[in-house]
Amino acid sequence: MAREGGLIAWQWRGYADNHRDRLNLLLHSVAVPAFIAGTLAGVRLLVAAQWLGAVVAFGVAVFGFALQGIGHKREAVAPVPFDGPLDFLGRVVIEQFITFPRFVLSGQWARNFARG
Repeated sequence: MAREGGLIAWQWRGYADNHRDRLNLLLHSVAVPAFIAGTLAGVRLLVAAQWLGAVVAFGVAVFGFALQGIGHKREAVAPVPFDGPLDFLGRVVIEQFITFPRFVLSGQWARNFARG
């Protein structure tokens, strides 16, 4: 699927509309940091050949991602379906590491929470 302006710009344009439910916003505020920490720790532990720790860390990332899925089901505006595995991977990485942190730092998370 072609996305005008690239994936980051495309995701940002619709992000506030897909993140309005207060419980979803609260879930994301816990789940996204868990995903980021789990992913980064998992990669670091894999490099250090700490297999059990890596499995646990990636489990934290999966839990964080699943929690976000629960929150998204509460939203009035559903996310655009994934086009395939590469689209899934790209969108998830961008959302977790760029779009959600930007959403919080821009003040849009707080504005959407206040509108609840």
